[in-house]
Amino acid sequence: MKRIFLGLLALSLPTTLAQTTPAQTPPAPSPVRLAATATVPQASLSLAAALRIAQLAVTNCAAQGYNVTATVVDRAGITLAVARAENAGPHTVDASFRKAYTSASARNTTAAIAENIRNNPASAELARIDRFLVLAGGAPIRVEGAVVGAIGVGGAPSGQIDEKCGTDAATAVLGR
Repeated sequence: MKRIFLGLLALSLPTTLAQTTPAQTPPAPSPVRLAATATVPQASLSLAAALRIAQLAVTNCAAQGYNVTATVVDRAGITLAVARAENAGPHTVDASFRKAYTSASARNTTAAIAENIRNNPASAELARIDRFLVLAGGAPIRVEGAVVGAIGVGGAPSGQIDEKCGTDAATAVLGR
């Protein structure tokens, strides 16, 4: 009986050890390839495209009965164009810029950033970054996968409406 017990113990030991070993860590991400040259070319949104996107975003929201301001920034968050409906509130100018700036800086929609903060309290400090506005209504503008600018819209009764007016305008102008 003792031999059977020792035999079973010997057979079960590898399984037991396998179950108690710590989980394997996921593989490390691939290294980022840094430029080997002194300068780096970067695509950015043109003024002509920014003007059309801003105007169309305001027009899109006006068609739904909303007075908004739309700000388009370049990939670095610098203002390229602002369009404001005649009856948009004065606060919408700053709100639209800050949404665009936040989106360009984070390379993500402000709605996604707000959701991340709700789900991950440690990321709440993002809302404290100067000029960030973590409310829906900002979206990056991408061309061939690269962020070339961002749009922020403020003034509709929800950030989702603001964002849709802006992203629809960017899609219409850039044909994506």
